[in-house]
Formats: sequence, C-alpha cells, structure tokens
Amino acid sequence: MSVMLSSVAFEMSVLLFVALAGYIIASRINQSAITGEIILGIIIGPSILGLITYTDFVKGIAELGAIVLLFVVGLEFKIKDIFKVKYAIIALVGVIVPFIGGYLVAKLFNFEFQSALFVGTALTATSIAITANVMREMGKLQTDAARAIIGAAVIDDVLGLLVLSFSNQMINGSISAWAIIFVLLKSVLFLVIGIWLGNYFLSRWIIKFDKTNLSKKYRELVFIIAMAIAFLYALTAELIGLSAIVGAFIAGVALEGIIIRQGKNYREGAEYLGIIFGAIFFVSLGILVDLSVINFKVLLFMIVLTIVAIITKVIGCYIPARLQGMSVEDSKVVGFGMSPRGEVAMIIALMGLNLGYFKQDIYVSLVLMALLTTIITPIVIRTWLYRKSPNPRTFEYRHKE
Repeated sequence: MSVMLSSVAFEMSVLLFVALAGYIIASRINQSAITGEIILGIIIGPSILGLITYTDFVKGIAELGAIVLLFVVGLEFKIKDIFKVKYAIIALVGVIVPFIGGYLVAKLFNFEFQSALFVGTALTATSIAITANVMREMGKLQTDAARAIIGAAVIDDVLGLLVLSFSNQMINGSISAWAIIFVLLKSVLFLVIGIWLGNYFLSRWIIKFDKTNLSKKYRELVFIIAMAIAFLYALTAELIGLSAIVGAFIAGVALEGIIIRQGKNYREGAEYLGIIFGAIFFVSLGILVDLSVINFKVLLFMIVLTIVAIITKVIGCYIPARLQGMSVEDSKVVGFGMSPRGEVAMIIALMGLNLGYFKQDIYVSLVLMALLTTIITPIVIRTWLYRKSPNPRTFEYRHKE
C-alpha cells in the first residue's frame, strides 16, 4: 500500500484530479481556478490529509508547469508592449517600498539584522505566473494594465536579483559595486540577446524548417523545437541567476507572431501543456505549506507581514502607474496584480533558511505570506476590480493562418 501511495502514477493521478476539483470549486464560487487549486493543495498536503508531500517528483512537475505557463503567456506579447520606461519605473518603486516595509516589520518583531534584510528581500518579489494566469482566464491579457504588470514583473525579477545580491553582501560585510553591476549587466544582456536571437534567427529558422519535407512528414517537430527553445531559455536564465520562468517568458515573446503552414501549431500545443502542468504548479503551492509549525508569534508576524506585503506593493506600483497617466482603475489593477509573491518569495525564503539567515519561524511566515498574497490577488482582481466586467472566459485557442 505504501509503495502505491508513493508511486508516480498515484501522485500524478491525485494532482490532476485535485486540479480538476479546483476548477469545479472555483466555478461554484466565481473565483479563479488558482484559488481552488491552492486551497485543495493545502488540504491534500501534509497540513491536513497528508496524501502527498512536496517530493522531488511534485517539485519537478510544478517547475515544468510554471515554465510552460509563462512560455504560453509570452506568446501573447510583442516586445514593444512590455519593455517600456514607465514599466521600469513601476517595477523600481514597487521593489523599494516593499523592501523597506518588510525590513521594518521584521525589526518591529525584534528579528536580527540579517533576518530583517532577507524578509525585505522576499517582499520585493512578484510572481508573474499568478496574475498572468488570472488575467488570461478573464480575457484581460491584452489590456494596458496586464501589459504593465507583465512588463514590470519581468523587470522586477532583475531588480529583485540585484536586491538579493545586495542583501547577501550586506550580511557578509563586503559590499561590492562591481558585483552588483555585473548582476545587472548579465541580466540585461540575457533579455536583449535572448529576444534578438529569437526574433532574428530562431523565428526565421523555424519558418524555414516548417517549409521542409521533414516538417511536412513529421508535423509535430515544430512543436518539439519550440518547447526545446523555451526550456533552453529557462535553463539559461537559471544559470545567470534569474528565474527560469522569466527565461520561458522571454522565449515566448521572442517566438511570438510566427505563422506555421505545415507543422502543428506550437501555440495550441503549449496551451494544452500549460493547462495540465500549470494546474499542478498551483496545487503544489498549497502542498508546500505545513501548518503544523504555526504558533501565536508566527501567526501574528505572518498576518502583519501579509498586510504590509500587499499594501506596500499596491502603493509602490499604484502611485507611479497613476503619475504616468494610467487610469485609477488600471492603476489599482497594476498595484494588486503585482502583489502575489508566489514561488519567487518561497525560493528566497528557502535560500535564507539554507544559508542560516533565519529559522523555521520566519521561513514558515514567508511561505504563508507568499501563499496568502497568491490567493488574495485573484479574488480581489475578479471580485472587486473587475466586478463589472462580462463573464470570465477560459483559455482561448487560436490558429494563425
């Protein structure tokens, strides 16, 4: 029996049925599927039923889902739509304000300097996958607010990496301007070269390959090539210290607009993969949580930290968005859309724990904060900010002729 419960088939079966149940529950309460999937992940995880733990298999499938999901999102955007100065300003203020807020909250609870620095660093994060999927579900991915969120979130990942480097140097007592500049340069170079390579070489090569007899005989080869490029970009991003999902997103942007004549449309294939593995990714965020370690102090710190995390991101992103001419409604969407910390903050929290910068109390608080901001954001966007919108729609499949 124990062998069956730990088998890949059992874990995969449970994850998919839970994801399905998440969709059903979400439709009943008129919320994003993400909300239902995360909550059910908590229920089947170690906190309640203990059916599944965060094993290497679950982690691997979840990472696969996040990469595919962001590749699909990237395919919806043109370069000019996301890389703008105003998005960089939103990202910059949206990093500085939460960092200060997180640091002050940690000091208020009498945590050490190195712990407070890492708490502030965790609050700078923004999870692109969460809001992007919510906006996609609602058919809002091509709005000005969505473009601002995606563009600012990509830049936020680079800035967050700089903050992480700065915090590590501060804790070790040796700040190097050259080290920070190096992190910035390699991140910018990856974004620029990655998009240029995709637009002016890989895209043209795929179009030429699509015209060959080999592509006509094996129509699935174009899809395989596109996914290979997505994972190559994700791997490259990880190697230089960025998030793998940012690499996948850049791959999607780089391959946007390619018209396939003979091969299978890789956009449609990637969307199907995104539905399956993306759902598992959101379920895994709930599985990752272990509520058994919570006590009163951890609970209080987590609640205060979550409130500050949301307020600082909303203020830090709303104000620059509003000052740059966005409407009040769109500025609110940008502020709340940048709020979910998701897997990015969880990764920073795990790094701080492994490096010995803090103990389980802060780690659990950061993970739960990341989870709560992930759950709250879809609810706020769908129920409050877009309450007057038409009925939400799910994934839309399009064939480019």
